[in-house]
Amino acid sequence: MSKKIVVLGAGISGLSTAFWLYKEGYDVVVLEKNKEVGGAMESVMINDFLFDRGPNSGLETTPVISKLVKETGLSKEMMYANQEGNKRYILRDNQLHALPMNPLSFIKTKLFSGKAKMRLMLEPFIGRSKEGYYQSISQFVRRRLGQEFLDYAINPFVAGVYAGDPDKLSVYSAFPKLYELEEKYGGLIIGTIRSIKERKGRAEVSKNHAKMFSFRNGMQSLPKTIAAKLSDRVILLADVETVEKSGEGYKVTYNNAGEKREITADYVLSTVPAYVASNIFRNLDTKLSEHLDSIEYPPVMVLYLAYPKDKIKQPLDGFGFLIPKKEKKSFLGAIWSSVIFDNRTSGDNATFTLFIGGARSPEIFSLDKEIIIKKVLNEFHEIMGINSEPIMKSYRYWSKAIPQYNIGYIEHERYCDLFEINNPGIFISGNYRGGISVGDCLKNSDLVFQKINKHNNQ
Repeated sequence: MSKKIVVLGAGISGLSTAFWLYKEGYDVVVLEKNKEVGGAMESVMINDFLFDRGPNSGLETTPVISKLVKETGLSKEMMYANQEGNKRYILRDNQLHALPMNPLSFIKTKLFSGKAKMRLMLEPFIGRSKEGYYQSISQFVRRRLGQEFLDYAINPFVAGVYAGDPDKLSVYSAFPKLYELEEKYGGLIIGTIRSIKERKGRAEVSKNHAKMFSFRNGMQSLPKTIAAKLSDRVILLADVETVEKSGEGYKVTYNNAGEKREITADYVLSTVPAYVASNIFRNLDTKLSEHLDSIEYPPVMVLYLAYPKDKIKQPLDGFGFLIPKKEKKSFLGAIWSSVIFDNRTSGDNATFTLFIGGARSPEIFSLDKEIIIKKVLNEFHEIMGINSEPIMKSYRYWSKAIPQYNIGYIEHERYCDLFEINNPGIFISGNYRGGISVGDCLKNSDLVFQKINKHNNQ
């Protein structure tokens, strides 16, 4: 094919879509403003400690993932999480409680009171909401499952996934499959049972049962390997300024190491964050920019710590723990990184990844970062029974971390669809459309590729 397509952004969304397009025969160019590819995927080696500063893993929810890994030659580097990583903990009353994963453990758990357990039994008898698209995850869960389940299951879960606020997040946009269970089947419990067959028919795996994966050298291995396959089609230090109509296609203007350059293309695929895309497309559609500007990206600090195992009293037998807002801690939760994947450190040490801030407490970053870290360390040490300082400490501060699919987000989604209709040949993608997880981004890369291909064949 002679069709030229410019992809904006060399994160996993942009690179994976570019890879499918390249294999199909498109003339692909990827523009990335940073000096490395990967976007939020950053993997670094500090001494003998492997640290993922963004996504620490992915869930193999779609066959697109294994296809991409195989076709990029990464199969031998891909690794799955240890079985110990299946157990999740929730903090309640300053104690860690394993999240129940089956009916018997739910009955026995002290995480929820007897009253909360009885309230859950009413779920199949709760009717559909009249709020539809415009209800928060808090409203949805409180109505169907009760306040305590919201406080000690959903609130920390939302913090772990979105670093978000369940009072603000839209159940329809942020958790579409949860919303669908009510709309399609009338309830969560009956819907979960009935949807299993449908998911199998689509060759998809639910996030609850999907295998967790990473790579021997961290998650950034995937975008780096794709970029290597695309070779000189990926241009680094290319800061895109504008996209304008030009004849039958579009002119992309970018700054490359201080020099202004232009590319004319048949198609443009944007996978950069919403707040970046806003400026790029402002000349084409100011209303699109207004929508993109209103998408919230709260700040998050990722703190990475290492300790000798003999200094930790808490048994390291799980994925980590999440903290409900009601516990009033300075951080959102911790992943026990070296439990999940073996090669993150030596056998005598243990490594942890902590998350701070988010939509729950963005104001915490008005403090000096060393003060924040000291406060978090004190709380973490108390929870884990650690009686020494970390032997290694590093952090990555993301001023704009994860897009928040808040109430009314459907209006942003609809306008992006309208923008694509009004500007044929431009496609809007990235983790603010179709899901924020690694699995969602990879699944959507195939969907966007199919959409571009269909447009080209019309």
